[in-house]
Amino acid sequence: MSLSLVQSRVLLGLDALQVTVEVHMANGLPSFTLVGLADVEVKEARERVRCAIQNSGLEFAHNKRITVNLAPADLPKDSGRLDLPIALGILAASGQIDGARLADYEFAGELSLSGALRPVRGALAMALALHTAQVNKRLVLPPGSAEEAALVPGTQVYRAAHLLDVVRQFAPDGARAPEPGAADNEGWARVFPAPVLEGTALADLSDVKGQIAAKRALEIAAAGGHSLLLVGPPGSGKSMLAQRFAGLLPPMDTDEALQSAAIGSLSGRFDIRRWGQRPTCSPHHSASAVALVGGGSPPRPGEISLAHHGVLFLDELPEFPRHALEALREPLETGTITISRAARRAEFPARFQLIAAMNPCPCGYLGATSRTCRCTPDQISRYQGKLSGPLMDRIDLHVEVPSLPAHELLGAAAGESTQSIRARCTQAHALANARQGKSNHALTGGDIDLHTRLDPTAAKFLQSAAAQLGWSARGTHRTLKIARTIADLADSHTVALAHVAEAMQYRRALKNA
Repeated sequence: MSLSLVQSRVLLGLDALQVTVEVHMANGLPSFTLVGLADVEVKEARERVRCAIQNSGLEFAHNKRITVNLAPADLPKDSGRLDLPIALGILAASGQIDGARLADYEFAGELSLSGALRPVRGALAMALALHTAQVNKRLVLPPGSAEEAALVPGTQVYRAAHLLDVVRQFAPDGARAPEPGAADNEGWARVFPAPVLEGTALADLSDVKGQIAAKRALEIAAAGGHSLLLVGPPGSGKSMLAQRFAGLLPPMDTDEALQSAAIGSLSGRFDIRRWGQRPTCSPHHSASAVALVGGGSPPRPGEISLAHHGVLFLDELPEFPRHALEALREPLETGTITISRAARRAEFPARFQLIAAMNPCPCGYLGATSRTCRCTPDQISRYQGKLSGPLMDRIDLHVEVPSLPAHELLGAAAGESTQSIRARCTQAHALANARQGKSNHALTGGDIDLHTRLDPTAAKFLQSAAAQLGWSARGTHRTLKIARTIADLADSHTVALAHVAEAMQYRRALKNA
């Protein structure tokens, strides 16, 4: 048989699209041609595949004209994930393996020159694509990648450590594949979801002494999915609070865990020990807009997508480039980011919770009791002016984190534990989901009118306060969402005056005195 077909998948954003590797072997001038909009990494597969086949003791047809087509031709292909399908296609076309039996499988893997298989990015995305489309095919992947893909329920995944491990499974009847010492006879195995190892324990909120108001704001943010800005002098505990925030969030369900893990796998940052834990991404303030929102060619996810269903912590918020911060405005509202380039377009999920921290002025001691601020009003205004009004309007909670005197810090007892606060947050989150099918932060205009259930006295008070403070419609709606979360934490059916009054305390602007 001179023509063979092998199925695989390539990544376009978070989607794993099907690719058919077509191999034709004919008489003519010896050549090895690769077509189908292949990137440089894929074109280099010719040398890897040739060496891997020869070093595995198999026959490479040097006297044939080999043409490999990666269909569809208009879909960009990158990375070395197509090495294994190309090698199998050549072996099937030359009759060394049974090509008909390959139809029920999909393959991916990078080949070393010795024939050993190396892990590839996006194994979870491949398994999710099969699961979502309900395609009944088996995946063959290298060690490391196979364990990731096996986490998707109902997926049949096989691990192969060497090219010969695959060849033995599809050898024609009566044929025997060579068995050099480099190959492991136990290299081929069905992979089942392994018991998830206990990951690294998260830091406990009881480590933070004092800061009752800031801890209350963290509880509200975790219960309702709200974004939060912590403002205070250096050393007041802003970073400690933010690093412990992920432990307050409700547990992830299976779909959320799979989505989060698939993005991590796409970037090569997935760790099975952190399966089911909400991610916390904390990029340095020198990060560019592309690093935050994603980009490149082919498009790769940024920090906001890697923080999907988790936390994005931006420390020293005003020190980030202005255009990088402005790029966060749309994802904060929509929960997705679309990266458009001349040749391709990719959409990544980005439903994260923003936790930001900043100093109130360049020296950091505006309003502090321990030291005197020496910044001029113009310096303070320019520093705070790095954050635009539209961005600040999209951050739900603005909280001051004052520095504690030494006697209070040393003499204070341990605070409430993360576990007890998380129980309240989970209960409030469950109430919101039972009532409206989403968290309070995701409520739209019509949902707010339907589900807020605002007490008439509280409504009148909010209208008066919003007019006096000059709030935008978005600011007023966000205050209502916060009040709804506070009411859920209090297990209240309606939003009362006390809930609205507390919510208003978290919408105060920065002091630029």
